[in-house]
Amino acid sequence: MTKRSENPAARRGETEPAYRTVGNELRARISAGEFRDGVRLPTEVELAEQYGLSRQTIRRAFVDLVAEGSVYRVPGRGSFASPDSGRYLRQLGSIEDLMSLSLDTVMEIVQPLQRRVDINAAGRLRLESDLVHSVAFRRLHDNIPFVYTTVYLPPENARLLADAPELQPGAVSTATGIGLLDPRLPRPISEAAQTITVAAATPEVAAAVGCATGHPMLRVDRLYSNDIGQAVELSVSFFLPEHYTYRVTLRRNTR
Repeated sequence: MTKRSENPAARRGETEPAYRTVGNELRARISAGEFRDGVRLPTEVELAEQYGLSRQTIRRAFVDLVAEGSVYRVPGRGSFASPDSGRYLRQLGSIEDLMSLSLDTVMEIVQPLQRRVDINAAGRLRLESDLVHSVAFRRLHDNIPFVYTTVYLPPENARLLADAPELQPGAVSTATGIGLLDPRLPRPISEAAQTITVAAATPEVAAAVGCATGHPMLRVDRLYSNDIGQAVELSVSFFLPEHYTYRVTLRRNTR
């Protein structure tokens, strides 16, 4: 086994803890199918040698993988990928986590930015008129579409994105909607109010993600607001449950 010349944190410019980087790399290998059909994951000792890290650091990476359900451990035998671990998994706990979808997914524009009348979206954005702008896209992980999203914007915010190449017809990029909008806003996005329900795939959704019309979907609505409470974007997403796992970590307030 070849030992890596530097640890993951060094390769990532010390932007995240080493255990998290190791976990992300193992997660990517699991998602790619490297440990299917009962193939054992490397041991803590093997990974510690491979990465040049302590066993405690490797063990912390495994703790996270087991907690999220990507890996299960069998005493005396080792660690294995869970049967459903090929699904796309995101751990969300902040606005930054939502923006980081661009790290390992691709956005494909299905319907470019356009003006439309939508009473429901305009009401949720707290607009005085019923005019909004919308853009629809699907997102892929390892070339597999797992979500179809429609983003609704107030006219003044849509103007900020009118020339964005990532939102032009047929564009493919690693961008996210809020990742494009936030740096252009006069005030930053600071909150996302989220609602999760179950819905049936419409013909439009089904065509985008490759499922049957009426297929059960995970619907996630997010209303983004800036630091003074103004609504700046509404996104409505339909996730394929067989290709997506949603995880949120809840922490107790100890103050």
